[in-house]
Amino acid sequence: MSDTEKDEIEGSKAPLIEHLIELRSRLLKTVIAVLVAFLICFYFASDIFNILIMPYESAVGDARPVEMIFTAPQEYFFTQMKLALFGALFIAFPVIASQIYMFMAPGLYRHEREAFYPFLLATPILFATGAALVFFVVMPLALQFFLSMEQTGEGVAQIVHLPKVSEYLGLVMTLIFAFGLVFQLPVVLTLLARAGLVDAEGLKAKRKYAVVGTFVMAAVLTPPDPVSQLGLAVPTLLLYELSILSVKFVEKKRLERDLEGDEFS
Repeated sequence: MSDTEKDEIEGSKAPLIEHLIELRSRLLKTVIAVLVAFLICFYFASDIFNILIMPYESAVGDARPVEMIFTAPQEYFFTQMKLALFGALFIAFPVIASQIYMFMAPGLYRHEREAFYPFLLATPILFATGAALVFFVVMPLALQFFLSMEQTGEGVAQIVHLPKVSEYLGLVMTLIFAFGLVFQLPVVLTLLARAGLVDAEGLKAKRKYAVVGTFVMAAVLTPPDPVSQLGLAVPTLLLYELSILSVKFVEKKRLERDLEGDEFS
C-alpha cells in the first residue's frame, strides 16, 4: 500500500455518528427525489399508461378497437399508484445511484472511485436497453402469440381477449424489470472480476451451466410462451459472452498495473 493510499484512508475515517448522519442525509434526499417523481408520474399516470398500451395496440392492429377493463371500483386507481411508483423509480434512479455512490466514495481509493464511473453510466443504459427490447420487440410478439388463441367465427363459441388494466400493467412491469435486471449481467460480473471473485477462464468453464440456468430463469421470469422466453434467454447468453470479454479486459488491466508496480518497487 502506497503512502498516498494510506493518506486517503486516514482522510476518509470518521466517527460512527458522522457516518449515520451522512446515511440519514443520503436516504432523505433519495426519498424526496422518489416522492417528487411519484407525484409527477401520478399526475401523468393515464398518459404513461397509454404509452405502455402501445405494444398491445400494435399486436391488435386495426382489426378491432383496443379495449381494457377493470372489475373493481378501486382497481384502476391502485393501478395508477403502481404505475406512478414504477415511473418514479425510473426517473429518480440517477439521484438514487448518485447518493449511493457519494456515501460509498469516501471509503474508496481514488483509482477505485474512477473505476466506478463507467459502471454508473452503463447501469441505466443497459437497463433502458432491456426495457426497450421488451417494449418494441418482446411484448408485441408475445401479445400476438396470446391473441392468436382467440376463437371467433360463426357456429363456434366466441373466445376473445379482454385484458384487465392491472394484469396488463403487471405483465409489462414484470418483463421490463426482468429484462432490465438481466441486462446488468456485464456490470455485475465485471465488478466481481475487479474484486477478484470471478475470472474469464472460470466463466468459460461454467458456460454450459449458464445456458441451462438462463433458460430456467427465462421460464420463471416470463410468461409461459416461447417468444418471451427466447426473447430473454438469447440476449442473456449474448450478455454472458460480452461479460467474459469485459472480465478479460479487467484482468489485462490488472496485470499491466501489477507489472508497473513491480517496475517501480
